[in-house]
Amino acid sequence: MNYRHAYHAGNFADVVKHIILTRIVLYLQRKEQAFRVMDTHAGIGRYDLMGTEAGKTGEWVTGIGRVIDTKFDAPVAELLAPYLDIVRTENADGQMRHYPGSPLIIRHLLRKQDRLSALELHPHDAKLLAEVFEGDFQTRVTPLDGWLALGAHLPPKEKRGLVLIDPPFEIGGEFDRMVDGLVRAHKRFSGGTFALWYPVKDLQQVKRFTNMLADTGIPKILQTELMIRTPSPEPRLDGTGMIIVNPPFTLEAELRTILPALSKILSDQPNARFRVDWVRGEQVDA
Repeated sequence: MNYRHAYHAGNFADVVKHIILTRIVLYLQRKEQAFRVMDTHAGIGRYDLMGTEAGKTGEWVTGIGRVIDTKFDAPVAELLAPYLDIVRTENADGQMRHYPGSPLIIRHLLRKQDRLSALELHPHDAKLLAEVFEGDFQTRVTPLDGWLALGAHLPPKEKRGLVLIDPPFEIGGEFDRMVDGLVRAHKRFSGGTFALWYPVKDLQQVKRFTNMLADTGIPKILQTELMIRTPSPEPRLDGTGMIIVNPPFTLEAELRTILPALSKILSDQPNARFRVDWVRGEQVDA
């Protein structure tokens, strides 16, 4: 289930994931109090869509390539604007050449009092990430296994924020690691927001993952998926999913506005679907 970031930069899964990420960080801005975002599998920060990896797959063409110039209805356009503005800022000449990864998107949204902890285990990727943020005192890049940070680096001193868990799914057992990691992290930072991305390739694995999350007893778990085609028995990426623990109280309604429009743009088939469901706890405090 290899999902190494560089090969899939800007694809439909990135688009959906990063829109949700943007909406969460913007919600955190509503309070003046500082917050920290921890990105446990940060990647390299900025991706060259004409480079070897992204150029080989060309997945961005049916992802951000479809979305960037689409004229959405006003309610959708307003919600997507902060994300699309960041993408355009990274392509100032108007040509889609670079795609911002999650740490760069987060950094664009931070206020002067906010901080980013970007973790990346792969030595080469960690070096490239550090170069992107060289001299940036609001961002700390650490060459560390993100799974370990879920214990040692929480809670943040700001006492509020977001933990983004976005593993590459290069090896088996990632669903189990996500549940175990979430349980450990939630014990240390129960008031924080957690966003866990996962690929939809095997519906039985996703169902098992969802059941495991429900069994943790952690309240306020929102699940959303967008499928671009009917699930196949072949090992292919048919959809993208996110789990959000302690989601902003605005997020469910925002997703129900955004996802119908994105589904039409990103789907390969007319019968593709999306969903927004509560795994646990439908009532979220404001």
